[in-house]
Amino acid sequence: MPVPDPAPPEIVPPPTPRDPPDSVPAARFHEVSVDYDSGAGVVHALREVDATFARGRLSVVAGPSGSGKSSLLRALAGLLRARAGVIHVDGTDVTRLRSGARRRLRRSAMGIVLQDPADNLVEYLTAREQIELAARLRGTDPVEASALLAVVDLADREGSRPDELSGGEQQRVAFAAAAVGRPALLLADEPTAELDAAAGAALVDAMRGLVDGGASLVVASHDSAVIAAADHVVALRDGRVAST
Repeated sequence: MPVPDPAPPEIVPPPTPRDPPDSVPAARFHEVSVDYDSGAGVVHALREVDATFARGRLSVVAGPSGSGKSSLLRALAGLLRARAGVIHVDGTDVTRLRSGARRRLRRSAMGIVLQDPADNLVEYLTAREQIELAARLRGTDPVEASALLAVVDLADREGSRPDELSGGEQQRVAFAAAAVGRPALLLADEPTAELDAAAGAALVDAMRGLVDGGASLVVASHDSAVIAAADHVVALRDGRVAST
């Protein structure tokens, strides 16, 4: 009696490859539109914006006043809701989160630096204590405080309070505090606007130092020195992307 041929072996397709975590952008906008009420009427702050912000890069959002730079940062931080489109931060769709979840995401995954140096620091804490406080709020180990101050060239000022620091030094401390715990994204709105040229140049060096250490920065600025130092520039005009 003939022996039947054995059944062919089952062919199992290989698993679909998944993107490694580092291949996910720090942030991404897809056809994002943002409106808000200014009191004098509705402002169309962003119009169908597409932009990708890579990890480990200094990305600058550039454009004249009123172009939508600050609105883009506020939308990234979940402080402005998108009327349309999708915003991802570290792989999370910010547009689908409720306010409490957006707040938790800001605390865990973002560091934020404001334009006015005085708004970023606690007036009675030293530079080192500012970073330690930021670490506690983020739930991370403050052991890297000294290392971060060294990155922003303030290793010798860790015992200084804000009133003992220049405006540029205060901003560098603010960036160090924002970077503690390695958040997915650092956001800064016109961080050199209140600084003279020398202090601004030192802050640019500090930002580059943080990026060289693996940080991902998105900075809104019309400062030519900041733009020249960028790895990637998204230019806005009237709420739309003019160039990338």
